Amino acid sequence: MSTENNAFLVLKNVSKRFGKAVVIDNLDLNIERGTMTTLLGPSGCGKTTILRLVAGLESPTSGQIYIDGEDVTKASIQHRDICIVFQSYALFPHMSIADNVGYGLKMLNVGKDERKRRIEEALALVDLAGFGERYVDQISGGQQQRVALARALVLKPKVLLFDEPLSNLDANLRRSMREKIRELQQSLGITSLYVTHDQSEAFAVSDQVIVMDKGHIMQKASARELYQRPNSLFLANFMGESSIFKGELRGNTVATNGYRFELPDAAQYELADGDCLVGVRPEAITLQERGEAAQKCHIQNAVYMGNHWEIIADWQGHELLINLKPEDFREGQEEGYIHFTPTGVFLLPADGQKKSA
Repeated sequence: MSTENNAFLVLKNVSKRFGKAVVIDNLDLNIERGTMTTLLGPSGCGKTTILRLVAGLESPTSGQIYIDGEDVTKASIQHRDICIVFQSYALFPHMSIADNVGYGLKMLNVGKDERKRRIEEALALVDLAGFGERYVDQISGGQQQRVALARALVLKPKVLLFDEPLSNLDANLRRSMREKIRELQQSLGITSLYVTHDQSEAFAVSDQVIVMDKGHIMQKASARELYQRPNSLFLANFMGESSIFKGELRGNTVATNGYRFELPDAAQYELADGDCLVGVRPEAITLQERGEAAQKCHIQNAVYMGNHWEIIADWQGHELLINLKPEDFREGQEEGYIHFTPTGVFLLPADGQKKSA
């Protein structure tokens, strides 16, 4: 099979049904060689099913799956040259760390000396050099997850799959582990597919993020583009907080609630002049002491969050979310005049739906 754009992992017209329930609906997906792609979406969107289809743990109802140009649709998990890092670690408690890491090599009949060398190499990659003789109950949860990662890396798979790998770790460990996963994936150049429901995790580890809903790909883009240019109301609401208003576009001038402002490069949204939706991220709003009547808002609630104030304001009868730096807001302030920063404003079609391809 010839693939475009250096595609290494390809799903072509893939559908998956369980009885009458359609979980994946005629999905096309190309993942480039050596990249980390994350599937992100609400529970039940189909992201875990895609991972299981790629792994060979499920078979598609229809469609084909290719890895490095080879049709693996009907191939078993043992014949796909993939490894999975699970949420639950799936380590053997009765084996040493070294034996856990080398288990797959042993099953492949790799010689003892070669196995020892590769185990030590893999443990060093995940900063666990010297831990080989310990057992699972002698190390922390974060170290256990690194053992699971080493066990996958030691096999040098064509594709590495991550199934919510950090969900059992606390916040600090999650941060350090996602940095380690990203560092190793980039240095080794392994094509990787990562599944999570955590937006910050997806942003931190990925070259590109695919947002799914109800078995469909809603948008595929870099983290920055997803946040700054969501292609639908669903994406805008799913990818962080924003305030959405009815508006009107005329060239590079946007009007909403009587407030007019310039939006350079409004043409990037490919919308005709006329009705639209205007989205504003809370960090894109400043409060000033003076302005036009249409810019005036009343502070309803303000909560100090340490590195910013989280503010809910009433603007022309609409709720407006505002995040301000501590030095930019005066505690007890009751009103102000809003100003939008263009980089935090996005436009959508008036119906909020994704434009047809």
